[in-house]
Amino acid sequence: MPRKKPFSNKQKKKQLQVKRGKKRGETGSSHSSRNGSVERGRDRQSDASDSETTDIKMINHQPGTSDGQYDPNKYHLHFEKESKEEVERRKKIAMQKILKPVPERELEIDINNIYPEDKGLNFPRRPSWHYDMQREALLRKEEKSFQEYLQALYSKNPRGTLSHFEHNLETWRQLWRVMEMSDVILLIVDIRHPVLQFSPALYHYFTDELKKHIILVLNKVDLCPPPLVLAWKHYLTKQFPNLHCICFTSHPGQPYSTILQKKRMRKNAGWSKAGGPIHILRACQEITAGRVDLSSWEKKIQKDAVAMGTDGDHTVDGLESVLVEHHSDVAMEMNSPTQELYKDGVLTIGCIGFPNVGKSSVLNSLVGRKVVSVSRTPGHTKYFQTYYLTPTVKLCDCPGLVFPSQVDKQLQILSGIYPVSQLQEPYSTVGYLCERVNCLSLLKLTHQDPSPKTLHNPDIQEWTAWDICEAWAQRRGYKTAKAARNDVYRAANSLLRLANDGRLCLCMRPPGYSQSKDEWESHPDLAEIIALQGRKDEEEEGREKEDEDSESSSELEEENDRDADDDEDADGDDEDDTVKADRRGLTLNMFSVLGENECE
Repeated sequence: MPRKKPFSNKQKKKQLQVKRGKKRGETGSSHSSRNGSVERGRDRQSDASDSETTDIKMINHQPGTSDGQYDPNKYHLHFEKESKEEVERRKKIAMQKILKPVPERELEIDINNIYPEDKGLNFPRRPSWHYDMQREALLRKEEKSFQEYLQALYSKNPRGTLSHFEHNLETWRQLWRVMEMSDVILLIVDIRHPVLQFSPALYHYFTDELKKHIILVLNKVDLCPPPLVLAWKHYLTKQFPNLHCICFTSHPGQPYSTILQKKRMRKNAGWSKAGGPIHILRACQEITAGRVDLSSWEKKIQKDAVAMGTDGDHTVDGLESVLVEHHSDVAMEMNSPTQELYKDGVLTIGCIGFPNVGKSSVLNSLVGRKVVSVSRTPGHTKYFQTYYLTPTVKLCDCPGLVFPSQVDKQLQILSGIYPVSQLQEPYSTVGYLCERVNCLSLLKLTHQDPSPKTLHNPDIQEWTAWDICEAWAQRRGYKTAKAARNDVYRAANSLLRLANDGRLCLCMRPPGYSQSKDEWESHPDLAEIIALQGRKDEEEEGREKEDEDSESSSELEEENDRDADDDEDADGDDEDDTVKADRRGLTLNMFSVLGENECE
């Protein structure tokens, strides 16, 4: 009888993966399980070898489909891979560096420091072509042009000096298609750090060379204080005179009192309740100057608002229908930029933005219903598609992509461009956050290894980023499977998710905001921002909070999943639907999140 060969757990896992693939009907399922495992292993080795030779890491790998017609990984994020030495160096610093609060002025960032003119921080352009060219020849020319762009970029910026940015040519091709088709661009940024996601090179190319207009959408304004929103709007308008700045929020007036309360209110809220679609309409009317009939769009916004009803309940029959078109890559490759604006009397609006800034939520709000699935997972939008709001208004959606810059990578990760679950070293980013947000008091953490001198006075206890993660793991009950130690890595990811979701809210400031803060707090335009955010007076908020506390107490007794917020990212009905926090009563504050009664 032949001797049995050892069968490891890793081989068993591969065997189960092949077996599941057979059930899903994936190609190659006719092979044996062992052969399938070997083939999968070879595929992974080839991917790893390509990544190692090019120093590029592929982010957010998605499972394939059984029909083979669509590859969900075609537009996944490609970032420069960090060396193991750099990762270990940052981890060591996170374990040793004592965190100290930074002064408020260090929260001020200037766009000229993030995108310096002398560093050539441009974006790849589509090379010239003509209709006599073959498709393969055009693709080769684009590939060559993109490689030349990367060489020129790295010649002025050595590797390691730039922040994460997109290295996937397929995603840049989608940007080219949107810019070629669009008459107006909606450039969507997160109000918490808008200059990180606003490339001056894109602005100058679109306004100076293409002679078109850009509408800058400052999204998620409900997460920032109204004076800061107003300060950012004035700063960007002053820096870029031809820019149309619009403030936007998909959830106006929804209080951040408790997680359960916010989830319950979301059931009665609809996309038509968003604050800002009417302002985008007004900006488009100013840009088109009567050359496009936008009256049907205005009627649609009014009709959708009426269909929502006074209590937020809506009926699908009352909403305007929207035509959705999906475009194949072949159909989009041979489109050239046209100088004819508003062709056939149709206004084409392209939506561009970094991952996780809320592009899909803006589209859903403009349409008035969910037409795009949204997720906090960066790079969730995978392909080009258009939506006809009305017969004269068309929206084009583009996958999120990251432009090259010199912003701090820790701040870039906090902005949400990088999937938290795929970070090799999240501790330094947690330290960056805790030096700028008072996480210790918000989270009510207890040091796991207090020194004898500070045992009776915890306020002067010295903390490192590692200590904070360990204390949060202890408070949440995160333990490793084998040794039952505090799971520090999981705790760090949990804290970064709180930051990405806006519950630990880090809002950067424009230059000079600290000195002129009093002026912005008394600015005459402040009332407009407060109305857009849907703020309520303190007395009314107090009555609602009493009702929420009484209702949520019974719900908390029925909730047993205390770690739901650390599940893998998945597609949800809303950006916040994937946000499931500790159900034991995390209380939130509108601006700095996690309130006084949190973690009780």
